[in-house]
Amino acid sequence: MVLGRQPGRVRFKDRDRLLWVWLRRLWPGWQQALVLVQPATVVKWHRKGFRAYWRRKSGARRGRPRIDPQIWKLIRDMWRANPTWGKPRIQAELRKIGIEVSDSTVRRYRPPRLGPPSQSWRSFLENHVRDIAALDFFIVPTVTFRVLYVLVIMSHDRRRVLHFNVTASPSARWTAQQVVAAFPYEAAPRFLLHDRDTIFRGSFAERVEAMGIEEVVTAPHSPWQNPYCERLIGSIRRECLDHVVVLGEQHLMRVLRSYASYYHRSRTHRSLDHDCPDPRRVEPPEMGDVVALAQVGGLHHRYTRRSAA
Repeated sequence: MVLGRQPGRVRFKDRDRLLWVWLRRLWPGWQQALVLVQPATVVKWHRKGFRAYWRRKSGARRGRPRIDPQIWKLIRDMWRANPTWGKPRIQAELRKIGIEVSDSTVRRYRPPRLGPPSQSWRSFLENHVRDIAALDFFIVPTVTFRVLYVLVIMSHDRRRVLHFNVTASPSARWTAQQVVAAFPYEAAPRFLLHDRDTIFRGSFAERVEAMGIEEVVTAPHSPWQNPYCERLIGSIRRECLDHVVVLGEQHLMRVLRSYASYYHRSRTHRSLDHDCPDPRRVEPPEMGDVVALAQVGGLHHRYTRRSAA
C-alpha cells in the first residue's frame, strides 16, 4: 500500500507508524512481516511516540505562571545598570513600582558578571565630568600631501577646547609640553583621558604624573570610551576641514583658531541644553531684526538681533 501510494522515495505517514507500533504490541510475529523497514525503526517510532505523549501530557499541567517579558527585561536592566546592587535591593526597588516577584525570580534573571562589581565606563565619565580632560590626535593632509598632526585637549565640563596645536613630527616630549601649556598655574584636572598610543609613554607619562594628574587609558580599539573628544574631532572635520584645502601649518592653525572661536561662542550643543560652551543669552524679538554674521570664512553663520550685533 505504501509503495503504491507514491512512486518515488518511500515516505511513511503518521498512520503507518502508529499501525506498526500497535501491531508490535498485539502480534508476536510482527517482525517477519516487515519488508520496507527494520524492526529497530519500529522500536524508534514507539519511543518517539512515548516521548511525544508524555510531553503533551506534562504540558497540560498548570505550574508557576510565567513572568511577563517586560518584567524580566526590567530585572536584567536593573542588574546591568546597578552593578553594586544585590538581590534584596532590586526586589525592594521593584516593589516600590508595584511589581511583586520572588527571590528566585530576581536571581534567575541576573546576567553573568565577568569581574567584581564596578561602575560602568559611562557612569565614571558622568560622575567625574568636571574633573576630566581628554586629548587625542588626528591627521590633516596638506595640498602637497604632507601629513600634519593636530593635538586637541578638551574639558568634559562644557565641552571647552582647552588647547590645540599642530606639528609634523609629534613626540612624547612635545605632547607633554602641550599638556603643560593647557593647564598652567595649578589648573590641572584630576583625570586625563587618552588612548593607548605609544606617544603617551616615557617623558609624557612622567610629566603628567609630576603635575598630579591621573591617567585614564581606554581599552584597546575602543574609541567610544573617549566619546567627547572623538565627537569634537568629528565636528572639526565635518564642519570645517572637509571644506578647506590646507596649505601648511600656519594656515591650518588660522583655520582651527577661527573654528574654535565659533565653536565656543556660537555653536550650540544638545548636551548643553542647546547652549554654547561659553553661555549665550537668549535675545527676544524686542531687540530688533535678525541679522546673520558670517563665521569660519562663511562656512557657518551666527544669527543675532540687530541691537545685540
